[in-house]
Amino acid sequence: MNPEINTWMQLILRWAHVVAGVIWIGHLYFFNWVNGPFAKTLGDEKRKIVPALLPRALFWFRWGAAWTWITGILLLGLIYYHGRIVFDDPSTGNMGLALGLLVASLFAAFVYDVIMRGVANVLVANSLSLALLAAMYFLLKSFGGFGGRALYIHVGLMFGTAMAMNVWMRIWPAQKKIIPAVRDGVAPDAALAAMAALRSRHNTFMSVPLLFLMVSNHYPTIFSGKLAEVYLVGFIAVGFIVTRMLYGKSARVEGM
Repeated sequence: MNPEINTWMQLILRWAHVVAGVIWIGHLYFFNWVNGPFAKTLGDEKRKIVPALLPRALFWFRWGAAWTWITGILLLGLIYYHGRIVFDDPSTGNMGLALGLLVASLFAAFVYDVIMRGVANVLVANSLSLALLAAMYFLLKSFGGFGGRALYIHVGLMFGTAMAMNVWMRIWPAQKKIIPAVRDGVAPDAALAAMAALRSRHNTFMSVPLLFLMVSNHYPTIFSGKLAEVYLVGFIAVGFIVTRMLYGKSARVEGM
């Protein structure tokens, strides 16, 4: 590909990726840290507010998720696979194997969904999901020969794919049933509401480490050193802790 065309394509895709991501994650944080605590204060007025507000917000939320994922996967293909920087040494890498592992990375999101639907204990399910992430990282590094920069961004890909899948396969379908029930004054299915809330919470927790992984490719000191895995685990853990703190803060925020 002509280098100038490649540069322009990367620029446009990055721009679109960031704009779509801001729309998506902004609404995710609104739902979890603003609307969630606010909704708990509502009485009968919920029947009017929820059907008027949520469908509008969910429109931007789900399409922001879709376009963030689409532009992200296109950008990944252009930079890492077309540019062959998925390996530290492009001359020694097996691109066919790398593409197969890319598909496996995407499929891991569906395994995560199976775990969450099949394991009743949330703590156990969360632990199994993190073990799945670690196993995929090991495959990419030890079997696929992925370089440090590619490893970091593929962890981000797995987070982002699981999050987008949660939006389109779990949260949005659930809300299409919950919103009419609230409008009609009928108690929504408790199990359905709990599942949607859990997946939204998962997305919130995954989003903060994901944002770190999106910008990590600019810092080779982090992803290419001997402590790359330590840094990765550390930043994911810090992201989870910060998210938990923000949840606690959102519950205490009051109006003027």
